[in-house]
Amino acid sequence: MTHQTPRVALVGDRSPAVRSHARIPGLLDALAEHDHLVLDAYWIPTGDAAAPGALDGFDAVWLLPGSPYRSEAGALAAVRTARERGIPFLGTCAGFQHAVLEYARNVCGLAGAVNGEDHPDAEQQVIVPLACSLVGHEGAVTVTPGSLAERVLGATRTLERYHCAYGLNGAYLERLAAHGLRFSGADESGEVRVLELPGHPFFLASLFQPELSGDGTRAHPMIRALAGAAVAHADADAGTPAATVTTA
Repeated sequence: MTHQTPRVALVGDRSPAVRSHARIPGLLDALAEHDHLVLDAYWIPTGDAAAPGALDGFDAVWLLPGSPYRSEAGALAAVRTARERGIPFLGTCAGFQHAVLEYARNVCGLAGAVNGEDHPDAEQQVIVPLACSLVGHEGAVTVTPGSLAERVLGATRTLERYHCAYGLNGAYLERLAAHGLRFSGADESGEVRVLELPGHPFFLASLFQPELSGDGTRAHPMIRALAGAAVAHADADAGTPAATVTTA
C-alpha cells in the first residue's frame, strides 16, 4: 500500500552552533533507514512561523531547542496551531518551555505569562531559572504509568540528556493541570520534565533533548513516535488506513 509522505515542520532558528540542530539530518536518515519512516521535513524559522498559514499542510510540528528564539510569537503560534488543529506536536527543551507558555496564556487565561529568560523582571514568570542548571547534564526521569510518555518510551524510567537552564515554575503547576495539561515525567527531585495533552492525537514535550540520545545513529523513541503520528495524520488526510507504527 502506498502512503503519502508526511510533511513535518521543524520550527526553530537553525544554527550549526546548536548541537541538536546538527543532529537532525542524521536522525531523519535513521528514521528512514532503520524504522522505515520517511519524512518530508522543512525548517521553519520562528519569524516565519508567525505568518498566517505558515504551518498549513504539515502533518507534524517539532518545536526545537535554541532559545531565546528570534520570534517568541512565532514559536507560540506553532504550538497553538498544532494544539488547536490536532496536528502531532513534539517540543524539546525550549519547545517544552514554550508549550507551557502558550498553554498558560491561551488556555489558562494568564495573559501576562512570560518566559523568565526573555523577561527576567516580569511578574508572571511561568518559566524560570532552574535551581541547578542542566546544561550538559544527564539525569534520570520517572514517567507516569499509563501516560503517553510511558507508551512512547516503553518504560517508567529513562536516562536523558539536557542542555537547558530554565524550566517550569512550580507555582503554576496546579493551575496548568487544572486546565488539562498533564505532567507525566519528573526528575529524581520531583521537578517536571515531561508534559502531554490528553485528548490530542499526539502532543508531547520534554525539557530534556531526545536529539542528543546515543550517538545519533538511531532516533530516540519520542522522535520515532512523532514520525509515526505524522504518518497517521498524513494517511488520515489522504483517506487511507493508517500504518501501524511501533513507538518503543
